[in-house]
Amino acid sequence: MIKALAMEFQKIRRRKVWAIVAALISVQILLALWGVDRMDAHELSQGWMHFLYQFPILNSIMMPVMAAVVASRLCDIEHKGQTLKLLHTVMPAGRLFAAKFLCGALYMLAAALLQIMVIVSAGLVIGFEGSPPLDKLLYYLLFTTAVNLTILLLQQVLSLLFRNQMIPLTVGIIGSFAGLFIMFFPQNLGRFLLWGYYGVLMFVGLDWDRATRIADFYYVPVDWTGFSILAIMFCMIYIIGRALFIRKEM
Repeated sequence: MIKALAMEFQKIRRRKVWAIVAALISVQILLALWGVDRMDAHELSQGWMHFLYQFPILNSIMMPVMAAVVASRLCDIEHKGQTLKLLHTVMPAGRLFAAKFLCGALYMLAAALLQIMVIVSAGLVIGFEGSPPLDKLLYYLLFTTAVNLTILLLQQVLSLLFRNQMIPLTVGIIGSFAGLFIMFFPQNLGRFLLWGYYGVLMFVGLDWDRATRIADFYYVPVDWTGFSILAIMFCMIYIIGRALFIRKEM
């Protein structure tokens, strides 16, 4: 598997996947940091919760697109070069499927880790009250990575099955809008939409007072049931997607 993974990185070394991920995550970070330097004392006291509420919303917009682009860049090279049949003679199709997923997963994990670094660094520089909530940051990393990888897996299945990469890319774009839109509905509805799990697994709520225009953030219980459903979805997509790819005519 290590050789197969190394081969995937070797094949995409000139495809600038890292540059695409860096560009998308940079836009997201700039949006998150917009205006934080003007926080008053009340907002600084809730700064950590502010970020942990804001980033999942931004993730619902940016991460599905990032996952679609990463999966497409990893898979369309095989379609363009018509090398799937050749690779199938070198390694089992199941191993190829796993290697491509692991390659893309490392990019998505790196994006989530970069977010954590930005949250901690910005919070310390700006002067958020208290120390960084390490337990909450670990929850954020776990949930963000889980949703990212499940969406990446779906996008990889689509990118491998369809030669025309506009189909999976369109799915990713529509999913990002759908995931953001469903956040305005009751949280339980998000369980029926894969892209809605950025909202389902949010553990920070918001009370907005229209009269005073004061926002108060608060922690809410983690939706472990939603996390379990997401894990089941991941397993189902992997098993079904892998089987479809193995049976696919190269």
